[in-house]
Amino acid sequence: MRGLLVGRMQPLHWGHIQVIERILDEVEEVIIGIGSAQVSHSIKDPFTAGERVMMITKALSENNVHASRYYIIPVQDIECNSLWVAHMEMLTPPFKHVYSGNPLVQRLFKEKGYEVTEPPLFNRKSYSGTEVRRRMLSGEKWEDLVPESVVEVINEIDGISRINQLSRKEVSDI
Repeated sequence: MRGLLVGRMQPLHWGHIQVIERILDEVEEVIIGIGSAQVSHSIKDPFTAGERVMMITKALSENNVHASRYYIIPVQDIECNSLWVAHMEMLTPPFKHVYSGNPLVQRLFKEKGYEVTEPPLFNRKSYSGTEVRRRMLSGEKWEDLVPESVVEVINEIDGISRINQLSRKEVSDI
């Protein structure tokens, strides 16, 4: 059986790894949909879909999850909720089970007859993309919230500098 997990993963953190490992206890393969794939270079979504693919691939390898057990699919947002499930079905291999903590995603898939499970959250106060990005911006220690390979990717792409630059307000000449 194959399951679907969709998330922005901005960036991938230990909570994501724990959820993926838990899902793989239940299914043979997991499809990891990188949500809002078209969005990047903002405080909320600083990393590109390609950078997030690197983070996920390297972190799963680092945590001994074999590549034969997952697919990573960037998913662009569409502005029509009634078509979103069909959009996902078009982009991904077939799946039977959906894992999501998002009430809208849960509802849309349930209405189309999918089995939906809300995955457990692991130490949500620390393991959230919002907290990782907050720490990056404030100069606090963030590296322990993500796998080492994610730290390496963020360093390779100069991600901290990017987030800091994006956080500065534009100065008007007026």
